[in-house]
Amino acid sequence: MRRRQGLFIVLEGPDKSGKSTQARRLAAALRAAGRDVLHTREPGGTAVAEAVRRVLLDPALSVDPLTELFLYEASRAQHTREKLLPALAARRIVVSERYTLSTDVYQGLARGLGLPLTRALNRYATEGLRPDLTFVIDLPDAEFARRDRGRAHDRLESEPAAFRRRVRAGYRRLARRAPRTILLDGRRGEDELHDEILARVRRRLA
Repeated sequence: MRRRQGLFIVLEGPDKSGKSTQARRLAAALRAAGRDVLHTREPGGTAVAEAVRRVLLDPALSVDPLTELFLYEASRAQHTREKLLPALAARRIVVSERYTLSTDVYQGLARGLGLPLTRALNRYATEGLRPDLTFVIDLPDAEFARRDRGRAHDRLESEPAAFRRRVRAGYRRLARRAPRTILLDGRRGEDELHDEILARVRRRLA
Protein backbone atom coordinates (compact mmCIF):
# COMPACT_ATOMS: atom_id res chain seq x y z
CA MET A 1 0.00 0.00 0.00
CA ARG A 2 1.18 3.50 -0.77
CA ARG A 3 2.07 5.74 2.15
CA ARG A 4 -0.87 7.87 3.30
CA GLN A 5 -1.46 10.25 6.19
CA GLY A 6 -5.13 11.29 6.10
CA LEU A 7 -8.11 9.70 7.86
CA PHE A 8 -10.36 7.23 6.02
CA ILE A 9 -13.92 6.83 7.36
CA VAL A 10 -16.53 4.52 5.83
CA LEU A 11 -20.30 4.38 6.36
CA GLU A 12 -21.80 0.96 5.70
CA GLY A 13 -25.14 -0.79 6.03
CA PRO A 14 -28.07 -2.32 4.17
CA ASP A 15 -30.10 -0.29 1.69
CA LYS A 16 -32.26 2.41 3.34
CA SER A 17 -30.17 2.28 6.53
CA GLY A 18 -29.39 6.00 6.36
CA LYS A 19 -25.68 5.77 5.59
CA SER A 20 -25.83 8.44 2.87
CA THR A 21 -27.57 10.87 5.20
CA GLN A 22 -25.05 10.20 7.96
CA ALA A 23 -22.12 10.52 5.55
CA ARG A 24 -23.37 13.90 4.33
CA ARG A 25 -23.93 15.16 7.86
CA LEU A 26 -20.53 13.94 9.04
CA ALA A 27 -18.74 15.57 6.10
CA ALA A 28 -20.61 18.84 6.68
CA ALA A 29 -19.79 18.87 10.42
CA LEU A 30 -16.11 18.22 9.78
CA ARG A 31 -15.95 20.97 7.15
CA ALA A 32 -17.64 23.36 9.56
CA ALA A 33 -14.85 22.56 12.01
CA GLY A 34 -12.26 23.58 9.41
CA ARG A 35 -11.30 20.12 8.17
CA ASP A 36 -10.53 19.35 4.52
CA VAL A 37 -12.98 16.59 3.59
CA LEU A 38 -13.61 14.43 0.53
CA HIS A 39 -17.13 12.95 0.60
CA THR A 40 -17.45 10.13 -1.92
CA ARG A 41 -19.30 6.88 -2.56
CA GLU A 42 -19.06 3.37 -3.94
CA PRO A 43 -19.78 2.29 -6.50
CA GLY A 44 -18.90 5.67 -7.94
CA GLY A 45 -16.78 8.64 -7.03
CA THR A 46 -15.09 9.03 -10.42
CA ALA A 47 -16.40 9.32 -14.00
CA VAL A 48 -15.46 5.71 -14.78
CA ALA A 49 -16.81 4.36 -11.50
CA GLU A 50 -20.08 6.29 -11.86
CA ALA A 51 -20.55 4.74 -15.32
CA VAL A 52 -20.06 1.30 -13.77
CA ARG A 53 -22.55 2.25 -11.03
CA ARG A 54 -25.24 2.91 -13.62
CA VAL A 55 -24.79 -0.61 -14.98
CA LEU A 56 -24.71 -2.23 -11.54
CA LEU A 57 -27.88 -0.54 -10.29
CA ASP A 58 -29.95 -0.61 -13.49
CA PRO A 59 -33.12 -2.57 -12.58
CA ALA A 60 -33.63 -3.48 -16.25
CA LEU A 61 -30.43 -5.57 -16.30
CA SER A 62 -29.84 -9.12 -15.13
CA VAL A 63 -26.24 -9.38 -13.89
CA ASP A 64 -24.51 -12.66 -13.05
CA PRO A 65 -23.10 -12.65 -9.47
CA LEU A 66 -19.50 -13.11 -10.64
CA THR A 67 -19.90 -10.36 -13.23
CA GLU A 68 -21.36 -8.17 -10.49
CA LEU A 69 -18.33 -8.80 -8.28
CA PHE A 70 -15.84 -7.92 -11.02
CA LEU A 71 -17.74 -4.74 -11.87
CA TYR A 72 -17.66 -3.63 -8.23
CA GLU A 73 -13.93 -4.31 -8.02
CA ALA A 74 -13.23 -2.48 -11.28
CA SER A 75 -15.11 0.54 -9.96
CA ARG A 76 -13.22 0.30 -6.64
CA ALA A 77 -9.81 0.07 -8.32
CA GLN A 78 -10.47 3.28 -10.27
CA HIS A 79 -11.93 5.04 -7.23
CA THR A 80 -9.04 4.06 -4.96
CA ARG A 81 -6.31 5.16 -7.34
CA GLU A 82 -7.96 8.28 -8.71
CA LYS A 83 -9.55 9.67 -5.55
CA LEU A 84 -8.86 7.91 -2.25
CA LEU A 85 -5.09 7.49 -2.24
CA PRO A 86 -4.38 11.04 -3.51
CA ALA A 87 -6.77 12.55 -0.95
CA LEU A 88 -5.23 10.61 1.93
CA ALA A 89 -1.72 11.47 0.77
CA ALA A 90 -2.78 15.14 0.89
CA ARG A 91 -3.83 14.64 4.57
CA ARG A 92 -7.53 15.02 3.81
CA ILE A 93 -10.34 13.26 5.66
CA VAL A 94 -12.18 10.86 3.37
CA VAL A 95 -15.81 9.98 4.14
CA SER A 96 -17.02 7.21 1.86
CA GLU A 97 -20.43 5.62 1.51
CA ARG A 98 -19.46 1.92 1.28
CA TYR A 99 -16.11 0.25 0.67
CA THR A 100 -14.79 -3.31 0.79
CA LEU A 101 -17.08 -4.52 3.58
CA SER A 102 -20.05 -4.09 1.23
CA THR A 103 -18.50 -6.51 -1.24
CA ASP A 104 -17.73 -9.07 1.45
CA VAL A 105 -21.35 -8.89 2.61
CA TYR A 106 -23.31 -8.55 -0.63
CA GLN A 107 -21.24 -10.68 -2.99
CA GLY A 108 -19.22 -12.84 -0.59
CA LEU A 109 -22.02 -13.80 1.81
CA ALA A 110 -25.43 -12.84 0.41
CA ARG A 111 -24.58 -13.96 -3.15
CA GLY A 112 -22.60 -16.93 -1.87
CA LEU A 113 -19.35 -16.28 -3.77
CA GLY A 114 -17.32 -16.69 -0.58
CA LEU A 115 -15.13 -14.40 1.51
CA PRO A 116 -11.80 -15.84 0.26
CA LEU A 117 -12.65 -14.64 -3.26
CA THR A 118 -14.02 -11.21 -2.33
CA ARG A 119 -11.19 -10.49 0.10
CA ALA A 120 -8.52 -11.47 -2.43
CA LEU A 121 -10.03 -9.20 -5.09
CA ASN A 122 -10.50 -6.40 -2.56
CA ARG A 123 -6.78 -6.49 -1.78
CA TYR A 124 -5.88 -6.15 -5.45
CA ALA A 125 -8.42 -3.39 -6.11
CA THR A 126 -7.42 -1.31 -3.07
CA GLU A 127 -3.67 -1.92 -2.93
CA GLY A 128 -4.34 -2.97 0.66
CA LEU A 129 -5.99 0.30 1.70
CA ARG A 130 -8.21 -0.17 4.77
CA PRO A 131 -10.50 2.29 6.59
CA ASP A 132 -9.41 3.85 9.87
CA LEU A 133 -13.03 3.78 11.09
CA THR A 134 -16.07 1.95 9.74
CA PHE A 135 -19.61 2.59 10.95
CA VAL A 136 -22.15 -0.13 10.13
CA ILE A 137 -25.74 1.06 10.48
CA ASP A 138 -27.86 -1.99 11.24
CA LEU A 139 -31.45 -2.06 9.97
CA PRO A 140 -34.07 -4.82 10.32
CA ASP A 141 -35.98 -5.77 7.19
CA ALA A 142 -39.26 -4.51 8.66
CA GLU A 143 -37.73 -1.03 8.88
CA PHE A 144 -36.57 -1.28 5.25
CA ALA A 145 -40.18 -1.94 4.23
CA ARG A 146 -41.42 1.05 6.23
CA ARG A 147 -38.87 3.43 4.68
CA ASP A 148 -39.38 2.00 1.20
CA ARG A 149 -43.02 2.91 0.64
CA GLY A 150 -43.70 4.44 -2.76
CA ARG A 151 -40.05 4.71 -3.81
CA ALA A 152 -38.49 3.49 -7.05
CA HIS A 153 -36.05 0.60 -6.67
CA ASP A 154 -32.59 0.14 -8.13
CA ARG A 155 -31.49 -3.40 -9.02
CA LEU A 156 -30.21 -4.30 -5.55
CA GLU A 157 -33.14 -2.70 -3.74
CA SER A 158 -35.38 -4.92 -5.89
CA GLU A 159 -33.93 -8.09 -4.37
CA PRO A 160 -36.35 -10.17 -2.26
CA ALA A 161 -36.61 -9.98 1.52
CA ALA A 162 -34.58 -13.19 1.91
CA PHE A 163 -31.61 -11.51 0.23
CA ARG A 164 -31.93 -8.44 2.45
CA ARG A 165 -31.98 -10.67 5.52
CA ARG A 166 -28.76 -12.34 4.38
CA VAL A 167 -27.21 -8.90 3.88
CA ARG A 168 -28.17 -7.80 7.37
CA ALA A 169 -26.91 -11.03 8.93
CA GLY A 170 -23.65 -10.66 7.01
CA TYR A 171 -23.08 -7.12 8.22
CA ARG A 172 -23.80 -8.08 11.83
CA ARG A 173 -21.46 -11.07 11.62
CA LEU A 174 -18.53 -9.25 10.05
CA ALA A 175 -18.93 -5.97 11.98
CA ARG A 176 -18.45 -7.79 15.27
CA ARG A 177 -15.15 -9.26 14.10
CA ALA A 178 -13.63 -6.45 12.04
CA PRO A 179 -11.11 -4.07 13.63
CA ARG A 180 -12.02 -0.39 13.97
CA THR A 181 -15.65 -1.19 13.10
CA ILE A 182 -18.64 0.09 15.09
CA LEU A 183 -22.13 -1.43 14.78
CA LEU A 184 -24.94 1.12 15.27
CA ASP A 185 -28.69 0.65 15.64
CA GLY A 186 -30.26 2.28 12.58
CA ARG A 187 -33.67 2.52 14.28
CA ARG A 188 -32.34 5.35 16.43
CA GLY A 189 -33.07 8.92 15.49
CA GLU A 190 -31.04 10.60 12.77
CA ASP A 191 -29.69 13.25 15.13
CA GLU A 192 -28.72 10.70 17.77
CA LEU A 193 -26.82 8.60 15.24
CA HIS A 194 -25.05 11.67 13.88
CA ASP A 195 -24.00 12.79 17.35
CA GLU A 196 -22.46 9.40 18.15
CA ILE A 197 -20.65 9.11 14.83
CA LEU A 198 -19.25 12.62 15.09
CA ALA A 199 -18.14 12.08 18.70
CA ARG A 200 -16.29 8.91 17.77
CA VAL A 201 -14.61 10.61 14.81
CA ARG A 202 -13.54 13.52 16.98
CA ARG A 203 -11.98 11.12 19.48
CA ARG A 204 -10.09 9.46 16.65
CA LEU A 205 -8.86 12.81 15.36
CA ALA A 206 -7.71 13.77 18.85
